[in-house]
Amino acid sequence: MGLKPDHWIRKMALQHGMIEPFVEKQVRQGVISYGLSSYGYDVRVADEFKVFTNVFNTIVDPKGFDPRSMIDVKGDVCIIPPNAFALARTVEYFRIPRGVLTLCVGKSTYARCGIIVNVTPLEPEWEGYVTLEISNTTPLPAKIYANEGIAQMIFLEADETCEISYADKKGKYQRQQGIVLPTI
Repeated sequence: MGLKPDHWIRKMALQHGMIEPFVEKQVRQGVISYGLSSYGYDVRVADEFKVFTNVFNTIVDPKGFDPRSMIDVKGDVCIIPPNAFALARTVEYFRIPRGVLTLCVGKSTYARCGIIVNVTPLEPEWEGYVTLEISNTTPLPAKIYANEGIAQMIFLEADETCEISYADKKGKYQRQQGIVLPTI
């Protein structure tokens, strides 16, 4: 990287639009933290969610996903039922540089409550709002707070750029604007 990790992230965000909106310092008081950290960036979850439901007795099929298997929730909080799952998106929009791979891990505050956040890697030149997969592994309802931290992005800079980026291969989840359901 050459620069300290937090300085490199700040430079990439401010000069190259890698993260928008970009919060230069970690915000912590009274909220689950978000913003720039030592080696990454803590993202916030937006106020729109898709929570799985069995109301219509559908089957979860990644090759033919039925949107009736989810209900839309919008608000300051989302309650995920016991042993259930929801999709959400980040407040931040990302533009990953060609020489960078981004990994995402859930924040420990949620993990300690049995809430697991999963996101597949953001490949070089991927762009969009990140769709977040949130699992409540507990036998109790779980509360997710909108516009607060949910996960940390970790940026890995390569010594050389990749031969084929996500943009080159015209990836199906490029430039996501909201919560994007599975597609083939």
